[in-house]
Amino acid sequence: MQSDMSLISQLFGDETLDPFLSMINQCPVLSTPTDWKETPKAHVFVSDLPGLKKEEVKVEVDDGRVLQISGERKVEEENGGGDKKDRQYKWHRVERCRGKFLRRFKLPENAKTDDIQASMKNGVLTVTVPKQEVPKPQRKVVEIEAH
Repeated sequence: MQSDMSLISQLFGDETLDPFLSMINQCPVLSTPTDWKETPKAHVFVSDLPGLKKEEVKVEVDDGRVLQISGERKVEEENGGGDKKDRQYKWHRVERCRGKFLRRFKLPENAKTDDIQASMKNGVLTVTVPKQEVPKPQRKVVEIEAH
C-alpha cells in the first residue's frame, strides 16, 4: 500500500510541497482568478493578469452570450531569447504560470452585450457589462368557450 505522500508525488511531481499550488501552476485557468460582481447597473468582471499588457489579452462575447477572456503568458527568457548566453542560466524554481489561458462566463439575460467596456491597469483587467431591463413575460387570459 502506498503512502499518501507517495501518491501525491506521483500525481504532482516529487519536488512538490503543496499539491494545490502545483496544480495551479500547471493549469493556467486556475491561476487567472476572476471576480464577478453584480451592481444595480452592471455586471463587473475583475481578472488578475499580472505581467500582461492589454495587447496580450482578448475580451470577446459570442452569440451564445458568453464572455470570453483569453490570452497567453509567454515564457520569460533572459536576454530576450534562446541565445548562447541564455544557456548559461540555471533555473532553480519555476512557479509562475505560463501558457495560454481562457476563462468563459455565461452572461445572464439582462446583460447588454452591445455596450461592454474593458480596461486594464497594473495587470488587472476590468470588464463592465451594463444591465438592461428585461421585459417580463406578458400574461394572457384565454377565454373558455362553452359547448
